[in-house]
Amino acid sequence: MQFKDIEGQQVLANRLTEIIDAGRISHAQLFLGPTASGSLALAIAYAQYLCCEHRQHYPEGSALRADSCGECPSCRKYAQLMHSDLHLVFPTTTTASVASKPCSEDFYEEFRSFLADSHCLGTEDEWYTRLGVDNKQGMIRERDADNIIRTLGMKSYEGGYKVVLVWMAERMNSVTANTLLKTLEEPSERTLILLVAESRDRMLQTILSRVQQVAVPDRGVGMGAERRETFAPLFVSWMRLLFKLNMQTLSAWVDKAAGMGRETQKLFLQYTQEALRACCLQTAAGIMLPGELQFGDPKFDAAFPAMVTPHNIEQMNEAVNEALFAIERNANAKIAFMQLSFRLSRQIKQRGKS
Repeated sequence: MQFKDIEGQQVLANRLTEIIDAGRISHAQLFLGPTASGSLALAIAYAQYLCCEHRQHYPEGSALRADSCGECPSCRKYAQLMHSDLHLVFPTTTTASVASKPCSEDFYEEFRSFLADSHCLGTEDEWYTRLGVDNKQGMIRERDADNIIRTLGMKSYEGGYKVVLVWMAERMNSVTANTLLKTLEEPSERTLILLVAESRDRMLQTILSRVQQVAVPDRGVGMGAERRETFAPLFVSWMRLLFKLNMQTLSAWVDKAAGMGRETQKLFLQYTQEALRACCLQTAAGIMLPGELQFGDPKFDAAFPAMVTPHNIEQMNEAVNEALFAIERNANAKIAFMQLSFRLSRQIKQRGKS
């Protein structure tokens, strides 16, 4: 993966190559942002540039200041994600072929193929679909942490940097995360640990305090137009129900939401957070809803944003986060969506109160 292959992230790419060229390489970094906006791709391009034998520097005024050559033996191996000193860690779950205690090593070939097919922009939901486990929640388990520690304790195969790249690092359970704390704080020489995550709120503070954070701007493509078109009518009907709270009608809506796959439920709740934040910006600062977050209902587009204000957005966002947390831990979806409905309804009705 080269920086030139990543659309819309030239500014960040230039900052990353400057850091490497200046020798200011932090041993543990967190690339924070949607995978579909290039967070994983940027992390791989960063590692490839670090290990490139013939880095290319471009004339002043070029969109990119530098990039890996793409031709040296190291770059060729990185392009296939088969470099001996690149170690990939990612969420896994039980499947028909791996019935118990899954870890990244069990799915290495499938994951490499998934990244190649998606150009490193595939979502977590799409990864689980590739595994055929749409309704299961993947995790990064203790076995993965043990493998990382063992790998970093060995010598580099090719004499350069050893790189461990952890995709969807927020999927580490607490035992896994705590196992890695000492490694993050005191890694071996010429070691680079790259965490890639979409949600800072779901990372342990002890992990966040030990890594240098790299914010990856959201290019607005993380969910896709087709997914937004599917979620918008569901969101509109839900918000309208929250004004009247007719239990029979609301129960029917909750049944529909609970019938979606677990990963789709999570994406819908993330969409809900985006929509609520955008509405608050329109209410507080007059920043109109961006096209991708308009709901396709003129009356709703005109009236609903005023329901989300600086007085209630924090509580609404917290309520959605707690519902996401519950869904991720296999809680009863009907209960989670019903409780969330009550909390959002209360906040909408109290929108003008401080």
